[in-house]
Amino acid sequence: MVTDASLVDVDDRSVQNAQELSSIWGAIRTEFEDHEAEMLDSDAILGRHDFLVLFDAADRELAFKSALTLRRHGLSAQTMEIVDTDDFANLVDEI
Repeated sequence: MVTDASLVDVDDRSVQNAQELSSIWGAIRTEFEDHEAEMLDSDAILGRHDFLVLFDAADRELAFKSALTLRRHGLSAQTMEIVDTDDFANLVDEI
């Protein structure tokens, strides 16, 4: 299982109003499921980016396809694979 985080930016040209944005999240969640991914959380955030989306995918390829779902809906996103801190500590110990 691969966990990813996407920092999402909403472009005023791609989303006209809050209601449209609400309907997009439902479609995105459904498309994630089509790619064998689960949207774990989506939060509005203050700062440089507008939203944070966390999702699990079966593998890296499906995570990539899921991240492209955001682009298909007119959202720009920076997606990064994330590793639990305990797993990261185990990796560091192996070096």
